[in-house]
Amino acid sequence: MSASEWTMLLGLSLLWGGSFFFTGVALTALPPFTLVALRVGIAALVLALVLPLVGLRLPRSRRVWAAFFGMGVLNNVLPFCLIVWGQTHIASGLAAILNATTPLFTVVATHVLTSDERMTGNRLAGVLIGLAGVIVMIGASAFAGPSADLLAQLAILGAALSYAFAAVFGRRFRRMGIPPLTTATGQVTASAFLLLPVALWADRPWTLAMPAASVWGAVLGIAVLSTALAYVLYFRILTTAGATNLMLVTLLIPVSAVLLGAVVLGERLEPRHGLGMALIACGLAAIDGRLPNAFRAWRSEARMGRVRDL
Repeated sequence: MSASEWTMLLGLSLLWGGSFFFTGVALTALPPFTLVALRVGIAALVLALVLPLVGLRLPRSRRVWAAFFGMGVLNNVLPFCLIVWGQTHIASGLAAILNATTPLFTVVATHVLTSDERMTGNRLAGVLIGLAGVIVMIGASAFAGPSADLLAQLAILGAALSYAFAAVFGRRFRRMGIPPLTTATGQVTASAFLLLPVALWADRPWTLAMPAASVWGAVLGIAVLSTALAYVLYFRILTTAGATNLMLVTLLIPVSAVLLGAVVLGERLEPRHGLGMALIACGLAAIDGRLPNAFRAWRSEARMGRVRDL
C-alpha cells in the first residue's frame, strides 16, 4: 500500500477503536439494538446532507440499491447483531480477539472469490503474526468473563466472516463507478431501514427514560465519527488497496483502543502491550511485503559480500 493508504488505514483504526469508548458510554442508558439503529440512522442523515454539498447524489437504480442492501446486511446488520448478542455472554477482550480473525477469513475469501487478490505465504504469515500480537496485547484476561459460551464465540466468528464477505462484496461498487462517499451513504441508509424495525421490536425505545447529554454526545460520536466518516475511509481504501489490505484494520483496532485508553483515560500501558504492538507491526510489514523484501535484500547483500571476500 502507498503512504496515503496506510495513513487512511491508521485513521480508520482510530475511528473504529474510539467506537468502543463511545459505545461504553452510550450503553449505560441505551439498549444495544437502539444504539445500533441510532448509529447507522444518524450517520445516514449526516452523509445524506454532505452528499449534495460535494455535487453527488444517491442513485435510483434498483440494481445499485440491491447492492447497497446486500452490503448493509453483510457489513452492518448481521455482524452488529451477532457481536451485540455475543458480547452479552463472553468478555469483550475475547470478542476482540475473535473479531481480529477477520483478515484470516478475508485472505481465504479473496483467494477463492477473486482473481487479483490471491493468497500468498507473506499474507498468511503476516495475518497469523498479527493475530498473535492481538492475543498477546489483550492478555489472558480476555478469556475470563461471564462464561466461555460456545455459541457466543461462534457468533463473533460469524461476524468476522460476514465482514470478510462484505469486503469482497463491496468491490463491485468500484466496477459500478460509484464514488466512495455515495457508497458509504447508500449502505448505511439501507442498514438504517433494516435495523430500525429490529430496534422498535426488540427494545421498545419509546418506553426508555431520556438519556443524559453525555450519552447523546457518545451517540453522535459513534454515528458521525466512527460510522459516517469511518465508512468514507473504508470504501476509499477498499477501492484503492483491496479487500485484504482493508481488513488489516481489525488488527489495528485493539492498538488504537489501548492507545486511546492511555491518552484519554490515563490507563497504564504494560509490557505486553508493547510486545503485542511489535508483533502486529511485523505482521503488517509481512503482508505489505516490506519485511520479506528487506530480508531478501539483506540476504542478497550478505551473499555478495561473501563473494567479494572470496
